[in-house]
Amino acid sequence: MVVTQMPKLAVVYLSTQGNTKIMADAIADGAKSRNVDVEIKSFYDWKPEDVAAADAIAIGSSTFHYTILPPLEKFVDNVVKVGIKGKVGAAFGSYGWSGEAPHLIADKMRKGGIDVLDPVLRVQYKPDDKDIKECNRLGKDIAEKIKNK
Repeated sequence: MVVTQMPKLAVVYLSTQGNTKIMADAIADGAKSRNVDVEIKSFYDWKPEDVAAADAIAIGSSTFHYTILPPLEKFVDNVVKVGIKGKVGAAFGSYGWSGEAPHLIADKMRKGGIDVLDPVLRVQYKPDDKDIKECNRLGKDIAEKIKNK
């Protein structure tokens, strides 16, 4: 009997007020509903090589002063250095005023050779029911994309 391994999605987030974590959880739920193995953790709990080993990577962050917090930016750079070329990716995050962090993350992922799903998912403040459905849909889209690679 041949056992096939389910594709794996690494969901990485930085969430200071819990809003980006809500998004991460909904993305994970969407991917799980399509039979994808999902591991979801704060970026503090990930090693860059473990993230890079997944078939798909979703990275989310709040926006701080029009950019990504330096520790997460360094983490994303380290994931790219490990090697993510040819993988599927997504960027997401919540914001209060400007919302640049998800776009900056997506740009870094693209430069590393990852196939980033567009549009980048941004939610102002706390995700409502409509936003949660969009996050869930993103998880499903990621799952379909990695299964069809």
